[in-house]
Amino acid sequence: GKWHMGVNCKTRHDHCHHPLNHGFDYFYGMPFTLLNECQGTDDPELAKSLQDTYWFYTEMIILAVFTLVIGKLANLFPVKWKIIICLAICGLLYFISWFSSYGFTKYWNCILMRNHDITEQPMNLQKTTSNMLKEAITFIERNKHRPFLLFVSLLHVHTPLITTEKFQGRSRHGLYGDNVEEMDWMVGKLLAVIDKEDLKNTTFIYFASDHGGFLEAHRGNSQLGGWNGIYKGGKGMGGWEGGIRVPGIIRWPGVLPAGTVIDEPTSLMDIYPTVVQLAGGAVPQDRVMDGHTLLPLLQGTEQHSRHEFLFHYCGVFLHAVRWHQKDSGTIWKAHYATPVFEPEASGACFRRGICQCFGDGVTHHDPPLLFNLSQDPSEANPLSADTEPLFDTVVRRMRRAVEEHHKTLTPVPQQLSPYNNIWKPWLQPCCGTFPFCWCNENNKT
Repeated sequence: GKWHMGVNCKTRHDHCHHPLNHGFDYFYGMPFTLLNECQGTDDPELAKSLQDTYWFYTEMIILAVFTLVIGKLANLFPVKWKIIICLAICGLLYFISWFSSYGFTKYWNCILMRNHDITEQPMNLQKTTSNMLKEAITFIERNKHRPFLLFVSLLHVHTPLITTEKFQGRSRHGLYGDNVEEMDWMVGKLLAVIDKEDLKNTTFIYFASDHGGFLEAHRGNSQLGGWNGIYKGGKGMGGWEGGIRVPGIIRWPGVLPAGTVIDEPTSLMDIYPTVVQLAGGAVPQDRVMDGHTLLPLLQGTEQHSRHEFLFHYCGVFLHAVRWHQKDSGTIWKAHYATPVFEPEASGACFRRGICQCFGDGVTHHDPPLLFNLSQDPSEANPLSADTEPLFDTVVRRMRRAVEEHHKTLTPVPQQLSPYNNIWKPWLQPCCGTFPFCWCNENNKT
């Protein structure tokens, strides 16, 4: 499915970020992410505000060159043709550099790979659902006689909401609802194969989402990014519950009793130590592990999540901290930074398209905004020293936890720096002769 971790570091073929260089034995899916540009819609998604800025500067360069040419021809002011030509060439190179990053997204980045080979460039979204499902089912059938780990990262329910004709119009909740129903059908197909191959009682299945609804995703009056119910905020907003609180569904007949509900805060970082324990291994002891195995909680040998603190980031910036105070059962949340909503009372960043993590796109809070999630899960009523007797005690304890957390971090190169987000031709995956990258394995003889 959607890997979204990239492919190359220094050359087109080093594949340093590829799944096969990070523990997986087989891969089929998108090495990048799914964008509106992949569908060819009129709603660009990739750094829309940045593109608008690039266009503005390009127009300024064009205007400057045009003004100089007119001034030269009309003898309004002395300027050498060499200067005009140099400015025009620089402007052209500037335009090519940024437009190549965004204007040709569909052809450069909307690709499918099987292991190290590109199978579709650009990918055919009309066939992606069936392709993904077929690959996953084949993988289960191929490995049914031995232990296996299958990670299916569905392209549903991510914009653009690619939905086959069979499911279009099925839901009363519009295209998003149709997409959810198709995802549900796909999951059902995978579970049916598990049951058919008599693997039901020996297979641990964990279904979850990586974030809450994307509130800014809409077309006209149609909401395309889901809905977060009573929870504030959404995808890409740092610490608000609407962006990070998602349900997890676990299925393991014969081991875990059906119908059990566990209301404890856990994390997707818990998947790694859980899988390691299921496989009979041990997690590394030479570093701090942010995740904890879920098995004691699921099997009832422990009543509370092992997470006392959870740290919620927006990019590299710590926005909020959650404290699960186990002696009282209270869950506190402190926000050190929150996104600036546009319009102010909208609860989302509609004007920007997605909330920023720093700069003028956030508001910093000192003391932090403090909420008691046990009583106020909607984060509607921030507490203060006047309204909460434990305010100062809780804030001090959480600040100490942040300091301890920071000591466990190791500096790494900034993956989301401007340089790392500009297209680099020498790193571009290409299944043809660059720059003519075009292929489809179904059309090969």
